[in-house]
Amino acid sequence: MSWQIPTQIEQDIIAGKAKYQTFQTGNGGQSILPVPPNSYAVIFGYDFSPAGGGNSVMGDELTTGVNALGLIPTRLRPFETQQISFYTGTDFFPFIHHVNVEASAVPYIVDATNPLETTTKSVKILYSIDNTPLSRQVYITSTNDVTITVGLILRALRNTAAAIPVTNRTPQGLTYGGSPQLVNVQTDYGPAVTPQQFMQPSTKDFADFAFGLLPGNADNQAFATPDATNGLIDASEFSAAFATIDLAGPAYYLCLHYAIYSKTIPEQRG
Repeated sequence: MSWQIPTQIEQDIIAGKAKYQTFQTGNGGQSILPVPPNSYAVIFGYDFSPAGGGNSVMGDELTTGVNALGLIPTRLRPFETQQISFYTGTDFFPFIHHVNVEASAVPYIVDATNPLETTTKSVKILYSIDNTPLSRQVYITSTNDVTITVGLILRALRNTAAAIPVTNRTPQGLTYGGSPQLVNVQTDYGPAVTPQQFMQPSTKDFADFAFGLLPGNADNQAFATPDATNGLIDASEFSAAFATIDLAGPAYYLCLHYAIYSKTIPEQRG
């Protein structure tokens, strides 16, 4: 997905009412976009180069045909799901990206005493992270400095599964309402003790679904909170496992595109 300057903002920039700016960050997981006093920012897009580029792991041996790929190595799995979130002091905007893992067949030596001995079945799979930049259109306004948090998500723990009853919001036949399938009702992101508890179908009128009381950290949105084991993991720390923490290639880079208005946000009229 690509982004473009919204028409009104583009007109404001041309007229001198706003100033186009970029903010580029990367490496560590925490950044802050400064917003000048008596001004407000409108973030309208970003380009995200995921973490993990250049990190490769040799995986399973291929022994049953060219389509028999093995599981993605454990060391690469955290790089598959990466989260960017923005906090304005009043609003929170999380964005989760799935990142592709590339796999290629690599012949390897069967007999170390004979380096020339290879066969078509003597192949292993080399896995690597595809850090091709990802673009997204957003619309985030803030009069405050904007807190930006980036990290890897290793796990989304299925806490509770249940059948969804038929309600006026989950009609039978069109939704999972009335289906005997046990679908996720609570998925935990983050620390085992105090996880971010993503509740489904909705926290609104949760009693309608007869699933009991909402837990303490219930939320309608799926996003991870920082935790080195189950939650949001700083990408630069995780790259240390590959001894690449000081290299630029495996780091993430995030470039925000925004406009600065040197005045207060106009009042919203209903």
